[in-house]
Amino acid sequence: MCDAARSPRILISGADGKMSNYVRAVRAAGGTPVSGYCPPPDLSCAGLLLCGGGDLDPVLYGQPDQGSQPPDPARDQAELELFRAFYQAGRPILGVCRGMQIINVALGGTLLQDLGDVRRPSHTHPQADQVHPVRAQPGSLLHTLYGPRFSVNSSHHQAVDCPAPGLVLTLRAVDGVPEAIEHPSLPILGVQFHPERMSGPLLRPDTVDGAPIFRWFLALCGRTGPVSSSTQEVSQL
Repeated sequence: MCDAARSPRILISGADGKMSNYVRAVRAAGGTPVSGYCPPPDLSCAGLLLCGGGDLDPVLYGQPDQGSQPPDPARDQAELELFRAFYQAGRPILGVCRGMQIINVALGGTLLQDLGDVRRPSHTHPQADQVHPVRAQPGSLLHTLYGPRFSVNSSHHQAVDCPAPGLVLTLRAVDGVPEAIEHPSLPILGVQFHPERMSGPLLRPDTVDGAPIFRWFLALCGRTGPVSSSTQEVSQL
């Protein structure tokens, strides 16, 4: 792990009390987590991690409610502002599950509000993650990390529908559901699965190791230049 003086500070936005796995994964990859519910943009941080959680308000992508769960308007607005601030600053952004959907909506894409009775059981379970195979687009980051076909976990009933301009769908489940988006020229990655629950003490035998995603992200964050260390780490676990 990097020493404290050189460890990139990573702003983590998520649900209060549900960020411990993300904090652990960032630390394990060599970062200093700065986590909170609805944190303000802090560009002394080298990168932004948008965590999983509930559904976005469909009004944000121009749709009526068609199967979405009740939104958290404060979190929706805070994370859209966070994305815009880090995007405009050219800082690396990693979105997990809901975070992938935030990225897509912030850049003008839409969501499928419910996968439906046929596909939903392959992607969500009331007590645990579902595990399913995915296919990676040749040349994509995830293809480089894991190869053309591998297994991931899932816990979602929504998915990216129309990708935003500039984003590329680079990973799909075998049933066609989008599982990752990448920006071809900016340090932006969204994954619909949960690498923080596939790494470290949560490494599982039926999926790939999620740690390489966090190491890739921290490597990018380490190239953004020196960041302020004057603010103490904040962790709301």
